Amino acid sequence: MEDQDRPFPLDIFDRQFTRRDVLKGALVVGAGASLAPLLSACGSSTSSSSPASASSAPKQGGSLRIGIVGGSANETLDGQLATTEPEIAITFQLYDALLGWDQNYKLVNLLAEEVSPNADATVWTVKLRQGVVFHDGSPMTADDVVYSYKRIIDPKNPKMGATQLAALKASGIQKVDATTVRFVLDASNSVFDEAMAVYGNTIVPVGFNPKQPIGTGPFKLTSFSPGQQIVFAANTAYWGEKPHVDKLTIIEFADPTARVNALLGGQVDAISDLPSSQVKVVQAQGMKVLDAHTGAWQPFTMRIDVKPFDDVRVRQAFRLMVDRQAMINQAYGGYGWVGNDMYAPFDPGTPTNLAQRQQDLEQAKSLLSQAGYGSGLTVTLTTSDAVGGSAVAAAQVFAQQASGAGVTVKVNKVDPSIFYGKQYLTWPFAQDFWYTRNYLAQTAQGTLPTAPFNETHWKNAAWLKIVQQAFKTGDKAARDQLVAQAQTIEYNQGGLIVWAFNDQTDAYSAKLGGVVPDKGGVPLSSFHFNKFYFV
Repeated sequence: MEDQDRPFPLDIFDRQFTRRDVLKGALVVGAGASLAPLLSACGSSTSSSSPASASSAPKQGGSLRIGIVGGSANETLDGQLATTEPEIAITFQLYDALLGWDQNYKLVNLLAEEVSPNADATVWTVKLRQGVVFHDGSPMTADDVVYSYKRIIDPKNPKMGATQLAALKASGIQKVDATTVRFVLDASNSVFDEAMAVYGNTIVPVGFNPKQPIGTGPFKLTSFSPGQQIVFAANTAYWGEKPHVDKLTIIEFADPTARVNALLGGQVDAISDLPSSQVKVVQAQGMKVLDAHTGAWQPFTMRIDVKPFDDVRVRQAFRLMVDRQAMINQAYGGYGWVGNDMYAPFDPGTPTNLAQRQQDLEQAKSLLSQAGYGSGLTVTLTTSDAVGGSAVAAAQVFAQQASGAGVTVKVNKVDPSIFYGKQYLTWPFAQDFWYTRNYLAQTAQGTLPTAPFNETHWKNAAWLKIVQQAFKTGDKAARDQLVAQAQTIEYNQGGLIVWAFNDQTDAYSAKLGGVVPDKGGVPLSSFHFNKFYFV
């Protein structure tokens, strides 16, 4: 493939990002995304969420205390570098991006008032929201946006969101006037607006000092004890929905039991990442469970360039071995929803007319026999706790289910450092994890020939032509049709078993309102604590 045909240049992937860096930084891209603990806290879709609380009239005042997964003494206040759950929570309080995602995973304007691409999606013009001020009272202008984006893509020190800003160089970040910025890309990217919605692509003032962070977010920093707690005061000059509480304290708990006990004991008003084993415990104590269907997923990955998975009949047979709901029940404790071998479930182009795959062991046997494996097949499935707390359990369930088709699956559990070490992307049959993204953004990370994390070594000329065209197509309806065509090809021929999507489960006090499920995968309503209030 010639360079000019690539939707993204390769140099962006030569920067010093690890697999986990990209995943954490993608939370709200689909991002939504965060940490592996987000995957271990699965829960039942029958758990209560908060429509009743959310409908109560918001009250002003009070001190809100939130318990989250613990970080470390090395935490940063720089939202453009945030990777751990505490850092991500900090970012949502102190900063804003140009665009964001609402609770239904739809793009919304934040600091941008209007975003307009040209016909081939190589030039994006952003009109900024007027009247926005930083925490120190200074106005947010185009100069700050130019500075922020140059800081993010700095090749000597790229920030987390840089991977989503491929095809953008410093020379392409241009101030038009005080309230207008133009982004000129090296290649067409019809979903560049989704890159603007990455939570880490925050806007900071010119000359930003992360040790004394100034942003446009709903809260101002009061004190910071890395690895322990962060205290904020309400930003009464916030441009958006002003905080209903006067004070916010985020407390970190390394131990999930301690986090649950803090909620039950009244030390905090809400906690992130509720273990599924504790759902009934907190409900029995009068607490509420927030259960959000997200687009996060833990696929089984089959390399299409090595035996036996180089035969599409084998790949389809393996997909037919899975009893998806049973695997959700056993591996996730019921807290997830069935997948259909297509990722990006919230992308408007994702097909809804393709038959839901069900377990069919006889058909699986027939396909294996046609592929020359009728006398039995033995494969090794490589897994690790690094993929998420439920991955190993899912691998074991898969081995049990595959035996019904006469396939022996040897589960090879390896140390996290090994799984994402030098052998990562070489395993013939393995697992992985991804957070919520729309389709084209996900292909840039996991399925394009230029993608840095193509676990299945996917290569398909017809598919590639369609995806390249989609990246160049500004018309959303036409692009959705192209996405549907590309998804269908992967559904029929791909190397991913997308058997389920993860739920994000959290818990909170019944006295708390404004807590709603969020599809992006970020805990506790995407950490939008400015919307929380006491009833």
